[in-house]
Amino acid sequence: MKEIKPFSMLAAVAVTLVIWFLPIPAGVKENAWHLFAIFVGTILGIILKAGSMGTMAMLGISACAVTQVLAPGEPSKAVTNALSGFGNSVIWLIGLAFFIARGFVKTGLGTRIAYYFVKLFGRNSLGLMYGLNLADLLLAPAIPSNTARAGGVIFPIMKSIAINYDSTPDSEASRKKIGSFLTLGSYNNNMVTSVLFLTATASNPMAQKFAKELGITISWTSWFIAASVPGLLCFILLPLYLYKFYAPQLKKTADAPSIASQKLKEMGPITKQEWLMIFTFVVLLTLWIFGNLFSMDATTGALIGLCILLLTGVLTWEDVKSEKGAWDTIVWFSSLVMMGSYLNSLGFIGWFGKTVSASIGHLPWTTAFPVIILIYSYCHYMFASATAHAASMYLVFLTVGVSVGIPGPMLAIFLGAAATLTGSLTHYGHGPAPIYFGSNYVTMKEWWVHGFFISTLFLLVWFLAGGAWWHLLGLW
Repeated sequence: MKEIKPFSMLAAVAVTLVIWFLPIPAGVKENAWHLFAIFVGTILGIILKAGSMGTMAMLGISACAVTQVLAPGEPSKAVTNALSGFGNSVIWLIGLAFFIARGFVKTGLGTRIAYYFVKLFGRNSLGLMYGLNLADLLLAPAIPSNTARAGGVIFPIMKSIAINYDSTPDSEASRKKIGSFLTLGSYNNNMVTSVLFLTATASNPMAQKFAKELGITISWTSWFIAASVPGLLCFILLPLYLYKFYAPQLKKTADAPSIASQKLKEMGPITKQEWLMIFTFVVLLTLWIFGNLFSMDATTGALIGLCILLLTGVLTWEDVKSEKGAWDTIVWFSSLVMMGSYLNSLGFIGWFGKTVSASIGHLPWTTAFPVIILIYSYCHYMFASATAHAASMYLVFLTVGVSVGIPGPMLAIFLGAAATLTGSLTHYGHGPAPIYFGSNYVTMKEWWVHGFFISTLFLLVWFLAGGAWWHLLGLW
């Protein structure tokens, strides 16, 4: 299978050239406009899947270096600036967390945790969903790839449970027995757990980085505190919504705890490697939550966690080298963050924000706030990942919102969450979507219809419960 799709690549290049040669708007620097053309072409290539994200990222970096848009007339500086994203600590935080996440899979601790929750809560289909979701919740802070968390731990267990109850995608009656209910529940819960923690999915640190460009500082702790109330309410309400409007035919699953017990018995007692993984996990959470007390940022905490795993032999350097997802993320994340940052520093984002805000500047911020969130959120129909969504639109919408008076920290966190929460909309809306949709337990129509209503539920909770909570926190 070819990685490059010629027609999609041609479309991305064509759009880049069209924007490049369009008349440059008044108030915009020439190199800023040309960087915008490269940025749009890169994002479009990612959306159209013209090539892998890594391929498109390298093309974007190379285009910036060759055209010298980041330092006109200074070839060496242009290259240095094009590669500057690789020196960003937030990017390395995500890469390091990927390495640490490998320890959960390698030691089997992630699977053990999932089966343990099934054993505790799995006596009926609703409890079974909560059990799987609790496992995802517990793993989320330390596994930044929600695709790896879903595909490597939760989905295989979910599918094996469904098949054990003779719920297969072969017929409508069979899939609706319990498989379709668990599929839609596990996937959408993954969206919820991904917004609860700064380190739960890659787009969150990207939002943190872009917010900092506007002087808005978000720490691991402040993100969690702000997201905790609306996030946990979504966590509780999602299974109840599906149980009401997409109910499984099988209500009782009395065998599930015994099946989980048998699996745990086969795994044997907790190994030394798993205990070391648990210790590292506790150390990481402690450093991420209380790091400010020791003048230590999250990336330093992640470095310490990885060193513990390497020194204790839980991971080897070969494990680190073979973690392709981490290295891939570091490459494309560096490219997108670099271009986004320079679009801001070269004044393009500020110009665009002022241009857009002129049309809504007459609105009070309490009216502009939901307008901005809803437009930003439902643009997700165009995107196949929260990262591409955040990279192309987050900084612009944040700039516009701040310019009309919306409190920065509140808007920054809500926008960061919205790109992931609306991953519920489509069967391609986020990394784990193809894994769950590909199981054929849920039809496309069911996915899109329930996805829209689930996204509505999520946003309502974040507006109402989140808004009240943020007022108590003093964010507005």
